[in-house]
Amino acid sequence: MYWLIGSFIILAMMGILAVADSTPIPIMPLFMDSAGTPVLTISFVLLTFILILISQFTIPSAYPINSVKNTSHHSRFASGILYFISIAILASTLVIGSGLKALVSHQQADAQKITEPMRVQALVHIEGISDSVYDAGTDTGYRQVAIISQILPLVSELTAQDFDKVTAEYGAGLNNSLSGDDIKYESSNTISSHQNTLAENAVQDKVYRVLLNAYPKKPVKQSSKTNSQKKSKKTEKQSQIADLNHLQPGDRLFMTLTLAPLATSEQVSNNPSGFDSYRWLRSRHIDGIANILATSSAILPSSHPQSHSNSHLLSSDSYLTRLRTAIDQGRWQLRQHFYKDWATNTAAEQQAKAVTLSLLSGDRSLINRETKDLYQLAGISHLLAISGTHVLFLAIVLAGIVILLANRLYPALYRYIPRWHVRWWVMISTAFIYALFTGFDVPAARTAWMLLAIGLTRLTLLPVSTMRVLFALAVLMAWHDPYVLWQAGYWLSFIAVALLLKYEDTSQNQPLTSNQPSTSYDKLLRRLWLSFKRLFKLQCWLFLALLPVTLLLFSKTSLWGLIVNLFAIGLFGWIIVPLNLLAGLCYLILPSVADIIWMLVTAIVSNLHELIGWLTAMPVLSDAWLYTPVNAAILLMALLTLLPWLLPRGLISRWLVLPPLSLLVMTVYANQQSLTTTPTLYILPTGDHYISAALLQYPVVNDKDAKNTSWLFLADHRPSNTKIKTMPSNLTADKFSAMLAQQLGSLSVNKLEGIVVQSSSSGVTDSRVYDKKSSAVAPNDSELLPMIVAQLSQRLPVSQYWQAGRSERWSALHQAYKVTTDSQETATISAQRCESGKIWQLPNGNLTLQAITGWSKIEDASVWDCTVAIDSSTPIRVLKYQANDPLKSLPANSQTLMSKSKPLPDQANMSQSRLILNADTHERTWQMWSLLCSADLTNNNIATNHTTWLGHSTSHISNEVISQQQIDEIITYDNKPLEVALSSDALFKEGD
Repeated sequence: MYWLIGSFIILAMMGILAVADSTPIPIMPLFMDSAGTPVLTISFVLLTFILILISQFTIPSAYPINSVKNTSHHSRFASGILYFISIAILASTLVIGSGLKALVSHQQADAQKITEPMRVQALVHIEGISDSVYDAGTDTGYRQVAIISQILPLVSELTAQDFDKVTAEYGAGLNNSLSGDDIKYESSNTISSHQNTLAENAVQDKVYRVLLNAYPKKPVKQSSKTNSQKKSKKTEKQSQIADLNHLQPGDRLFMTLTLAPLATSEQVSNNPSGFDSYRWLRSRHIDGIANILATSSAILPSSHPQSHSNSHLLSSDSYLTRLRTAIDQGRWQLRQHFYKDWATNTAAEQQAKAVTLSLLSGDRSLINRETKDLYQLAGISHLLAISGTHVLFLAIVLAGIVILLANRLYPALYRYIPRWHVRWWVMISTAFIYALFTGFDVPAARTAWMLLAIGLTRLTLLPVSTMRVLFALAVLMAWHDPYVLWQAGYWLSFIAVALLLKYEDTSQNQPLTSNQPSTSYDKLLRRLWLSFKRLFKLQCWLFLALLPVTLLLFSKTSLWGLIVNLFAIGLFGWIIVPLNLLAGLCYLILPSVADIIWMLVTAIVSNLHELIGWLTAMPVLSDAWLYTPVNAAILLMALLTLLPWLLPRGLISRWLVLPPLSLLVMTVYANQQSLTTTPTLYILPTGDHYISAALLQYPVVNDKDAKNTSWLFLADHRPSNTKIKTMPSNLTADKFSAMLAQQLGSLSVNKLEGIVVQSSSSGVTDSRVYDKKSSAVAPNDSELLPMIVAQLSQRLPVSQYWQAGRSERWSALHQAYKVTTDSQETATISAQRCESGKIWQLPNGNLTLQAITGWSKIEDASVWDCTVAIDSSTPIRVLKYQANDPLKSLPANSQTLMSKSKPLPDQANMSQSRLILNADTHERTWQMWSLLCSADLTNNNIATNHTTWLGHSTSHISNEVISQQQIDEIITYDNKPLEVALSSDALFKEGD
């Protein structure tokens, strides 16, 4: 009953949070006010105690048997009915009340969030340490949680003198001076209605909890004296932003900010990596994003009195707040110690120091993306954070060592203190000290409180099992903060702790020694073997049990984790972490000794990075990612499969796992096959408005020897006309190729028949082709897309590579990339020109790819872009790829032509459907096609049942081309309507 009620409570809260995100649910204002206080949580706890007491009131009667016989049957029946009704009412009250608690929390967050973009000046209160540091050299930005108040609209930029004046006046207690004319605000006669609204909010002391952002900007070319003055101002701002790394927890200063609301659900679904930033920010109680424009150099004294009515957001001067701030300042000072002389270290030394700092204080701000990817591929990314599994493992190890020493050195200790008391006190002390040293972060604090609650339950001899205490703590944390249910660490921590505790209980009954006579050397070998065997079983048990949850939360998992964790957990738990803790203690007394220990730790970590890099770079085991979409049905079948091992031994026969295990395997296989049984073109999100990526998956039906064929199409749609200004792409080849590899893996693509780069690139074109004095338009001045091909060909087999335009330098570029990456054994893929007339076809003729534009022989790069037509015997569906759940990818929005008249073609030249992937960046491309190829299209009398055009909204295609190509449906990569379609005389309608 406990598990059932608790599960319903958590499911109700999760369901309410999910529904309230998309559908507004009304609620009484009175309940909103009462639910915001701790009274509701305390009421839930009291109702839970009453429910436990009633459920425990099932003791058999102490009356004699004869008197029991004389008891009225109706009274016993009535008492039973009353008992079950009471249980049902209390359980229903807890479930419904928990759902209302989640609803109230969601509506309170909605009422507090930022709803529209605005430029403001605000007082910023730094909370905790930053998530990352500002470093223009490595292109990393500054991210920091902060509380902003004294918000007023910003009309013009503030100078350093303005900031100093505002700070001085506020420090003197003149808060109303912020509305004065001396700091460049508009007068009350000219202020707009929108600014009046903001001013009213400022008077009411509106307070937000935001995530501050500041990223290095790319340098902009300046060509005049006026621009040079602007450049000097930007340089001054950049120097101010670079000083953000020196802000300590608790500092308060004025900033000019650009506030923005949190990303919508649609924007989150278009995230290429599948990371749900909305839920991540919501779980941290972030109200919006604040991009830093400029900062004040003066910091307000921390002892300045707060003058805000919203004291629930602004930190009060309580003892706990001062203690937390002091801990955060200690963590910040420790980071500064590691960050000292950072630029003089090599990249390997920097990341070894960054990982050492993360293991010591939970501060991952210095770890770069490459190191995080390395740990993810190795399956040990959980070791970078002070997770519950990490803390509990360390506590178990230290408790085991203490018990072992006590058994050998002082066994009389157990006359005064029971063995489990010693073990428990050691585990509790380790967990709380480590959690305190890491800033009492949520996973570490959760583990410490769980260990404390479990020990107190056993110490007081309450008739409650350990698992019930664990489950009760999970429910209590959800009652305290419903948004904790959106944190992956919440689920992984509780599940991993439950598994480890169960393993700890079962391992107590298994002796490490044998009763057979043997020498001490044989006993040592046997103990080592049994310890390794037990560790291997534990690792396999954790890996298999957490696999469905990991796939559900992250949509992928690394198979390397099963191997690397065997030695990595022991290395971290027995050597690196103890040395780190010892160095941290020595840092308080003898910093020079701490530096020596940290040098040893960083050397160990650096060698570990080299070993992991060498292992994961092995060609045989390079493809270690497991991509399997997981839904609730798969999770339920996995739970049924593990049920005999979760329940007490012998309660359920383990042979009963065969039906759910077989069903699980068939379901996973069916999900994987569903991705490739229907001809589909996936529009892959790239994170860049102009760069597109599309994957064609086509099943081969008639050819038994061949497998499904896959083609990848890449294009850069930035207009080649120099009169149109566009921002350069912020994508890098490493980031883009890793993102594409993950997306291909989630779609079960382990081989590509070909990659088509539809945009020409100067990176692979001989520079002698161009003459600066001529009017010819140069191709995109970038090597991004060709480098993507070079990197993807290292990750998975690629048979063909089509490149728009000229590619004389491709071989040299590919060879240089192989030399720099030390991958000489990989075969070099040759580049084929993607130009008009090039054709590829399946042996059975069901699929044909044909380039219909691109003329690289012409000395004008504006006509080099390659548009590809895909002719198929079966319709090809076009889906918008969903990174968080590929199985739920939705059809792309389209514009459908209502009135069309087509000539009746010959049946021999008739194909079922045609899909045109457009990539023109200049109007000359389709003009050239109209001159050279339109007559051929008419003479060949090629027609289809349905023709779909897919391109960018900035395309230069004309109405005449649309008519000649007999296009029925138009889809754009950027979800914007095609202008020529809107201005066409034909009638269009929006379709799905």
